[in-house]
Amino acid sequence: MRTATVTRKTKETDISVTLCLDGGEFSPDIPSGFLTHMLDAFAKHGGLGLKVVARGDVHVDLHHTVEDIGIVMGRALKKALGEKKGINRYGLAKVPMDESLVEACLDISGRPFFQIHGGDVFHGQAGDLSLELVPEFFRALAFNADITLHLSVFAAGNGHHLAEACFKALARALKEATAVTGVEVPSTKESL
Repeated sequence: MRTATVTRKTKETDISVTLCLDGGEFSPDIPSGFLTHMLDAFAKHGGLGLKVVARGDVHVDLHHTVEDIGIVMGRALKKALGEKKGINRYGLAKVPMDESLVEACLDISGRPFFQIHGGDVFHGQAGDLSLELVPEFFRALAFNADITLHLSVFAAGNGHHLAEACFKALARALKEATAVTGVEVPSTKESL
């Protein structure tokens, strides 16, 4: 099983993530109901086993906790992928959520990059989470997983639907990219 556990403790947060690329249960202990809901959708649509235990300075706000969960999940993803032998490498998924439409395109390249296209829409609140933290989460995950990630927002209205479409699109693209269909590293360089 392609599984990794990563822990990170700072003055602001204490985060532990166990990620299994080959499936399993979702086990959250996160001080945000909305982020818990998003990560549940992420695990379900990505076919992932995911355990997240997070403590943070939520008396300030959720910023440090959300960003640091992204950091630790990214590191766990990188570690679980190991040598990346036989993976598809690329993933693409477009997900509608009522009036919202989001596409995630990723490359497990070893080169971290993150871009949102049409993304000046992350404003306001969804449940207990400021929507401005959604791009922060994805940026932290992409850079710590060493992946190239592009999110394209084609339509947005309801903030809950927008965020959920983002998490589901990434999950489905990640499931495609991490699927094992060969035996070699998918690169002419023979290394990712």
